[in-house]
Amino acid sequence: MKFILLLIGFLPPVTVFALPPQLPVAPILAARSYLLYDFTSSQILVSQNGDARMEPASLTKLMTAYLAFDAIEHGTLSLKQNLTVPHVAARITGGESRMLLKAEQTVAVEELLRGLIVQSGNDAAITLALNIAGSESGFVDLMNREAKRLGMANTRFVNSTGLPDAQHYSSASDLALLAAAIVRDYPQHYPLFGLREYTFNNITQSNRNRLLWIDPYADGLKTGHTETAGFCLVASATRDKRRLFAVLLGANSENLRATESQKLLNFGFQHFDAVRLYQKDQPVTKVRVWKGTTSHIKVGFRQDLFLTIPKGKLEQLKATMETHQPIIAPIISGQPLGVLKLTLSGKHYAEFPLFALDNAPLANVFSRGWDSIRLIFQ
Repeated sequence: MKFILLLIGFLPPVTVFALPPQLPVAPILAARSYLLYDFTSSQILVSQNGDARMEPASLTKLMTAYLAFDAIEHGTLSLKQNLTVPHVAARITGGESRMLLKAEQTVAVEELLRGLIVQSGNDAAITLALNIAGSESGFVDLMNREAKRLGMANTRFVNSTGLPDAQHYSSASDLALLAAAIVRDYPQHYPLFGLREYTFNNITQSNRNRLLWIDPYADGLKTGHTETAGFCLVASATRDKRRLFAVLLGANSENLRATESQKLLNFGFQHFDAVRLYQKDQPVTKVRVWKGTTSHIKVGFRQDLFLTIPKGKLEQLKATMETHQPIIAPIISGQPLGVLKLTLSGKHYAEFPLFALDNAPLANVFSRGWDSIRLIFQ
């Protein structure tokens, strides 16, 4: 198969990828697994065992919350709707996190969400799960279906709470995808993750995410802990409208969970910049089309493209475009026509697809025949 290579300037990726080894040296953290993800560019900036299957503990409740937000979005739940607490939810044992619900009590969805997110209540998780799906097993099916849709390849859920089970696992990279989906799909609910405390039945419980107190830029998301999982955190912070996610699994203490996550976030903000290089539908170049009503069509990207690069390195970024040749009509707008490959300081950095920005219908029989003859000599 033939390729055409064109030098076309600086362009960014649109899918998740890990950065190459010539970049700033990341801190070594006291955790089993950790990952730093730039929400603006969808880039992984740091990954240590990022794809390893780990016990997520109460980070599981990020998916429980995501499905509750989805139910609200589609009208099967509403924030003011009162749900009845099932007996199984009220039988949560004393060692588990609870918002202290009572069987047959009616509680508004908005309160259950606060109990789920701020207090990490297992009773809130089960109440939401049973009211959304009718059973926890049915809710787990929804969790796994959504995980698959989001591309969480190393995730499997068996409950809505995060209680330990050998078949219940996720990874730092998958949890970053889930956190990004919450911010992207349900930004109206995201402020819940920044609440420092919540009072229910005259009992106030604090959010266990200590970054909400020690880092002025932190605004979420969720902690988790069991004896086997260790101390876990999916944290998020924004500076200058740029959002980073730090996922840390398996720290040895609550204090380490917070301080190590903060190191990771600080590293990302201090050593990298995110730059918008192309706007949605902005033409990058034109490519030759054969047997169509037009001889050239524009190619570009279907969304704004951002690139995260080490500070001061933009001038060292180079790009080439490869297209599968010959490109023959009909071409539909949005059809992938090539790939853009980036190098930084002469080393591979990233690649991502380019799309047709125009339609190119088939030409008449005479024009197609003429192009067929010309292609013979190409």
